[in-house]
Amino acid sequence: MRIPIYQIDAFADRPFAGNPAAVCPLEAWLPDELLQAIALENNLSETAFLVPNGADGYHLRWFTPEIEVPLCGHATLASGYLVLDRLAPERDSVGFQTLSGRLEVRRDGGRLSMDLPADPPRPATPPAGLVAALGRVPLEVLRGRYWLAVFEREADVRELTPDIAALGRFPPGNVCITAPGETVDFVSRFFAPAAGISEDPVTGSAHSCLTPYWAARLGRERLQARQLSARGGELLCALAGDRVVLSGRCAFYMEGRIVLPD
Repeated sequence: MRIPIYQIDAFADRPFAGNPAAVCPLEAWLPDELLQAIALENNLSETAFLVPNGADGYHLRWFTPEIEVPLCGHATLASGYLVLDRLAPERDSVGFQTLSGRLEVRRDGGRLSMDLPADPPRPATPPAGLVAALGRVPLEVLRGRYWLAVFEREADVRELTPDIAALGRFPPGNVCITAPGETVDFVSRFFAPAAGISEDPVTGSAHSCLTPYWAARLGRERLQARQLSARGGELLCALAGDRVVLSGRCAFYMEGRIVLPD
């Protein structure tokens, strides 16, 4: 059995930046156990699998090294890049049917844009131990799909050294931290130990939560964001009703074949 595999750096204008995703186009679904084993072998934040879905596009699923996830932004952007750059370059957009509904990636000048369901966070009382695990007291804590801790300054986010293993003990085991940016509207970092990811390089799904928060706080629907991981990533974010539109670039890194015994 030979499976095509591509590795693409999402939210990056050059290789070795942004968030790397593996994308595997399939003719039909393979057993879930095999998809999970491939994702574990790849050992990236996410491996995306595509199966054709008629004229509109593809079915799309995402796996971390440990679990299947219901939403992944950077691997969706990488999948859209692969389709529009290599698999169907005549197209201007592609739709994906996912566990989070239909997502679309389209050309946007020199960038690609995708829409995700908005996830407005609400003020929440943090569970006992969460603030201690962060290692610094935030200005406020909110809860959407993930825990969201808001700090005063960009330096607070950049310098934070949380107890990542401890963060995984607070369901859902994923924590985003954010603050106003010095040269962008806001900055963030994202920790997902429950999904087998200590710190994610650039997290599209987290910005479905961050964008509504900062749009309300700053009084603007269009925002520029930066994720302060070691690799770093740049995103343009827009709130469009109950959707968030994220725009970024992708850099092609690698293509090959997975070879498995029959």
